[in-house]
This record gives sequence, structure tokens and C-alpha cells, in this order.
Amino acid sequence: MGIIPANTQLQTSLQVTTETETIPSHVQLLINTTNSTVIKSVMIFAEGIFNGESHVVHPPSSGISSALSVPIFPPKDVPIDLHVKTFVGYKNSTQYHVFELSRQLPRFTLYVMAPQDTPQPPSFLTFSINERINRLVMWINQNFLLDEEISADTELDLKLIALRTGCPIFLRMVPGTMTIHCEDIDLVGDIVQALAASLNIENLASNANFPDFIEKLKEVLLKVDEYHNVRQKLTAEMADHSNLIRSLVVRAEDARLMNDMNSMKQSYLKLYDLNRDLINGYNIRCNNHAELLSCLKIVNQGIQKAGRLRVGRPKTQVVTSCREAIKQNDIEKLFKIIECGSVLGFYLR
Repeated sequence: MGIIPANTQLQTSLQVTTETETIPSHVQLLINTTNSTVIKSVMIFAEGIFNGESHVVHPPSSGISSALSVPIFPPKDVPIDLHVKTFVGYKNSTQYHVFELSRQLPRFTLYVMAPQDTPQPPSFLTFSINERINRLVMWINQNFLLDEEISADTELDLKLIALRTGCPIFLRMVPGTMTIHCEDIDLVGDIVQALAASLNIENLASNANFPDFIEKLKEVLLKVDEYHNVRQKLTAEMADHSNLIRSLVVRAEDARLMNDMNSMKQSYLKLYDLNRDLINGYNIRCNNHAELLSCLKIVNQGIQKAGRLRVGRPKTQVVTSCREAIKQNDIEKLFKIIECGSVLGFYLR
């Protein structure tokens, strides 16, 4: 029926699998029994990675065995609790024993060790940290799903590849100073925030050097200036058209009272053309406004990304100072704040 040996146990493991031609990079949840019993099906409950927050794997009768592999695709770098229910029995069983267990995916799962000849990314973040290297190594082993645990005594030099983007990331630490080399400013910010939360770091200042990010932000700010200029030009044209419309309405009414139908007709034809120009101008203003809001949103996101490179008071100071620089239209000051956390820090560097 459904009786299984009393010593039956389930063993689980997590393994990172790189992308192939048919399937992207993912994490394999490997489940197997410790004897000849088989796994009929598996139900997994988790938030944020499955449609409906659940996933069921039910292999065909010919594929039932004592081991089962379930691919999991974490959408972003957050810790995920997996609640697994496994139906275990024999191939000819009509009833199955349900094993329930929980397994947590670490925050940073889709990362693998990089080849030693991987070039160092030019962008980097450096900050002072009053922690022992052994504690940082412990944090990495707990939060990264690597094939084997890393170790370091006096100096840390870890090279990884982010499988989602293919971006290399180097984590280096000597006593008192840590440096993160990576082109992805979002990923660096995630690491800084996760590290500070785990090590109970309340305030953390840093120096950043992300030339590609700065260049893209500069292009967006140039577009913002262009959209502002276009907006001012369109507003002035609309005011001119409004004044001309009032004048034409008066002329048309005067011509009507004087029974001058030709002049009245000409005035109303000009009013028609002006009205059409106003409608076209309004549509242009709407499109320009939408593009301006989109660029301002990107600028605000860039400021938030720069803030996430710091923790506590330095983070708040960077966000506030960047917004103040935007109000003053001081782009050079904005970039200095993003790099050093403050203008004073730039000049003292």
C-alpha cells in the first residue's frame, strides 16, 4: 500500500547550473531518498519566484526514481525560503508518505567563481571597514551559493561572475579596507547593503568610481536641459498664439458688425490655422513632458543608486546633497558627490 521503511530520509542540496542553448542559468534543487523508495511528486511553495507562489513537479511513471531535480530561477538577489512537500513511496504504491522540509536560497545565488585570467573591471567602490577578514569570509560563505567554501587569513581576493549579466565582480579586502570591482552599480549597492545589515554597520562612507554610470547620467542630464529648453520655447509660442487669437477674434467680430464678410472669413480662416497649430503644439508639449519625466525618473534612480553605495548618515547626506546640486544645476558638483559622498571629500581626496 503506502508503507515505507522507518529510516527513510530525504536529502537535499542546491547547485548552480550555468546557461545552455535551451535554458538560462538557474539553481538546481536536488532531492533524493536514502533507500529504494521513489519520489512520486514534489510541491514547492515560495514567494516571488513561481506564478501563484507554488510549483509542482510530477514526473511521468517511466521517469520516477529515488532522485528528482527541480530548476529554480531566482529573479533577483534576495534570500528565498523554499517550503518543500515530497511524496515518497514505491512505484506500485497507491498511498504516499509526505515529507515536509524547508530550505533557504542564499541572497546571492547565481554566481560562480571566475577564471583567474578574468580582467579586472575598471569601476570600483572602496570603503573602510573595521571587521576581521574571517568574519567577511563567513558572510560570503553564508550569502553566496558557491561550489566550495572560501577561506582567507590576512587578505581576501575573490573573483566571481554574475550569471544573470555575465559581469565579473572582484571582492578584495586587506585589514581595514575593502574594495569591490564591478561595472554593475546596482549589484555593488546590493552587496554593500546586505553586508552592512549582516555585520550591523550603522554608518558606512565610501568612494566610488563608475565612469560608465557617470557618462550615462551626464547624457540623461543633457537631455533634461534640452527638454527644458523645448518646453520654454513651446510655452512662449503658445503665449504668442493666444495673443494673436484674441486679436483675430476682435477683428472677425468687427468685420461682422461692419458686414465685411470677406474680412470676417479671412480672420476665421487664420483662427482655424492658429487653432490647429495650438493643438499640434499641445501634443508636442505632452510628448516633451513625458520624455522629461522619464529622464528625471532616471536621474532620481541614479541618485538612489549612489546612495545605496553608503549606509546610514552618509547615505542620507549623498541623496540630499545630490538633489541640492540638481536644484542648483551644478552638474560637476553632482558627480563629485556621487564619487566621494560630498564635495569636501572630493577636494580632500
